[in-house]
Amino acid sequence: MDEQSANATSAFQAIRAIDYTVIFVRDMDAMRRFYETVLGFSLQRVLSPGWIEFRIGGNTLALAIPSRTATDHPVPLGSAALQLAFKVFAAEVDACASELVQRGVDLVSPPTDQSFGHRTVFFRDPDGNLLEVFADI
Repeated sequence: MDEQSANATSAFQAIRAIDYTVIFVRDMDAMRRFYETVLGFSLQRVLSPGWIEFRIGGNTLALAIPSRTATDHPVPLGSAALQLAFKVFAAEVDACASELVQRGVDLVSPPTDQSFGHRTVFFRDPDGNLLEVFADI
């Protein structure tokens, strides 16, 4: 069976969306403060001291201490585990960047028009994960 035939009959074709994203954290208190206070995400629920959920549009972003579903260790300091991109309208990229700076967040790069049609600003969360606010331009 070739790859195209396998994909056409795969049970994974039933997937319609990413429902939630989990970030394994090193410092739960710092990460919760950042996502709740700095970024202002709406706290959805706290299932335990090791699992906190935020609502972002139609998705859930969970902060978790590894142990419940995996025994992986958090990535070493200085290594990003992931990049998250948050979409806004074009005028809001600069406003988000200004707000981040006002709240003491260092920008990895200032608002920039990219050749691929996005206006972006990059920064990191307390665990070093790369975050992006972007808009189509």
